[in-house]
Amino acid sequence: MNRMQLMSVAFLFMGVGTLSAQTESTKEASPWTREGYAGLKLTQVSLTNWAAGGDNSVAFDLQGAYQANYKKGKHLWNNRLELAYGLNKTGEDGVRKANDKIYLNSNYGYSIAKSWYASAFATFQTQFSPGYDYKVNKDISVSEFMSPAYLTTGLGFTYEPNKIFTVVLSPASWRGTFVLNDRLSDEGAYGVDPGKHLLSSFGANLKGEVRYEFMKNMTVYSRLDLYSDYLDKPQNVDVNWEVQINMAINKWFSTTLTTNLMYDDDVKIAQKDGTKGPRVQFKEILGVGLQFNF
Repeated sequence: MNRMQLMSVAFLFMGVGTLSAQTESTKEASPWTREGYAGLKLTQVSLTNWAAGGDNSVAFDLQGAYQANYKKGKHLWNNRLELAYGLNKTGEDGVRKANDKIYLNSNYGYSIAKSWYASAFATFQTQFSPGYDYKVNKDISVSEFMSPAYLTTGLGFTYEPNKIFTVVLSPASWRGTFVLNDRLSDEGAYGVDPGKHLLSSFGANLKGEVRYEFMKNMTVYSRLDLYSDYLDKPQNVDVNWEVQINMAINKWFSTTLTTNLMYDDDVKIAQKDGTKGPRVQFKEILGVGLQFNF
């Protein structure tokens, strides 16, 4: 190999190395951080001549979340999408819905001091399909797509000292509760006036988020939303607290524990004795199955 060929090879390697370094530098300098997961959890029980009793059952639960955050200079922009849907069938009861969620949040902030941002946010939440209270009436739905749907917007301040902890305080917030189903609207479900499709309120909103890997391959995401209506019983604070714990078994399998505690003073829940009133709501889902992280 002559000198010209050696120089050509050297420049080729230098070019590749420079391009690689530039690519790495670009990756390191990117103001975006993205992460997410999608998982499928399955459960199946089959019994034949089982002396202890029980029912055959099958269930599946699909869950996914995606976070895309932007931070550069004085600008901060956090975005999160969560989707979930689950069904189960036990014995002769038929297929029943066990999980259903559409959640989208976006928060923009402009730096005004160390870790503090003047901010504006919007949050939207609803579900995919009809829901039923099987203990009261399994044939008439108590919820539908966009019935209810919640849209909350507000102005205030964001405190984000690190990637683990974020607090958004919005003393000027508007929340709209949409009930687009005519029957549910006529019943005055979810606090709307009978026949109306929208309940508007103005108040204060506080959102806290924690994202933390407390052990190797074990992460927790917790979100607490508090809302107080200035114009109607401000002492009755609405609460929505979610905790998602993800324990990776290997590259493809994981165990996920999700809990959700809610209290909404406008939501009247029917009891077996026919009475209705606001109640503390709680949901817990534990599953093992496939999960893809990205």
